[in-house]
Amino acid sequence: MNPTVDPKIVLITGTSSGFGLLSAARLASRGHIVYATMRNPDKQVALQEAVRKKGGQIQVMALDVTDKTSIRKAVEKILKDQGKIEVLINNAGFGVGGFFEDLTDRDIRQQFEVNFFGVLNCLREVIPSMRARRQGTIINISSVSGFQANPCFGAYSSSKWALEAFTESLFYELQLFGIRVHLVEPGTFRTKIFHENARYAENFDNPLSPYFAWSQFLRHKMMAYVENCNKDPEMVAAPIEKIVRNPRMPFRNIPDFEGRFLYTLRRILPFGLYSAVVRKFLFGGFNKDDAKG
Repeated sequence: MNPTVDPKIVLITGTSSGFGLLSAARLASRGHIVYATMRNPDKQVALQEAVRKKGGQIQVMALDVTDKTSIRKAVEKILKDQGKIEVLINNAGFGVGGFFEDLTDRDIRQQFEVNFFGVLNCLREVIPSMRARRQGTIINISSVSGFQANPCFGAYSSSKWALEAFTESLFYELQLFGIRVHLVEPGTFRTKIFHENARYAENFDNPLSPYFAWSQFLRHKMMAYVENCNKDPEMVAAPIEKIVRNPRMPFRNIPDFEGRFLYTLRRILPFGLYSAVVRKFLFGGFNKDDAKG
C-alpha cells in the first residue's frame, strides 16, 4: 500500500470485474475513499479479494446506471457521509456483437441505455454538487472503438462514438466551473467482457441469417486474438489513478500501444487505405464459399 498525500472521494461504476474492479482496488490501495458500485453487490467477492491483496478499504454499493432512482440513492448517501464527491469514474458498460440486420432494436437500445445514457444518468446526479464546489474530476471510460469502427460491432462502436462526442463537449462546458473531464480509451484486453459478460445479437447464431458465416468467423478470430492477448489490464487502471491525482493529465488517454497505433492510423491514413487494412486483418482467411445470402 502506498497512500496518497491527497486522498479523494471517488465514485466508480461497474466494479464487479475488469477495468472497474482493478481501478477501484488500485485507488483504494492509494488511500482514496472509494465507493465501488455495481448492479448486483452479490458479485463483489472478486473486488474484495483484490482490495485485500492490495490493501486499503472500499465501500460497495448497489447502483444500476439505467435506474435513476438507484443512482440518486447512492449519490445522496455519499454526499451525506462525505459531504462531496470529488471524482466520478463512469466505467459501467458492455459490448454486443452482431451485424446490423442481426441486431434487434432492443439490442441496440439496450447498448445505448448502458454505455451512453447510463453515463448521462450518473452525470446528472453528480455534476450539481461538483459545480457548487467549483471542483471535481470526471473520467469516462471509452474504447478504441470510440474512434474507429469494425463490422459486427456497430452498436458498441456507435455507443462509444456518442460518448466520445458528448465527453468532448462536456470538457468545454465544465471548464467554466473548474471541473476536469477526461477520456480513457483502452484497446483489447483479456477481460470478462469477451467471456462471461459477452453478449451477442438476437440472430447472431441463427444459421438462416445472411451474415451467419461471417459472424462465426469473426467470433472465432476475435476470441483467438483475445486469448493470445497478454497485456496486463492494470495498464488501464494506472492512467485512471494518475488522472485522479494529477490535474495536468490530458483529455484523451490511450493506455496501450495497440490503441495508440490504431488512433494514429485512423488519423493519418486515407479512409480507402485504412478500410482495406481493416478488411484484410478481419477477413483474411475467410472462405467465401461459406457465405450465404
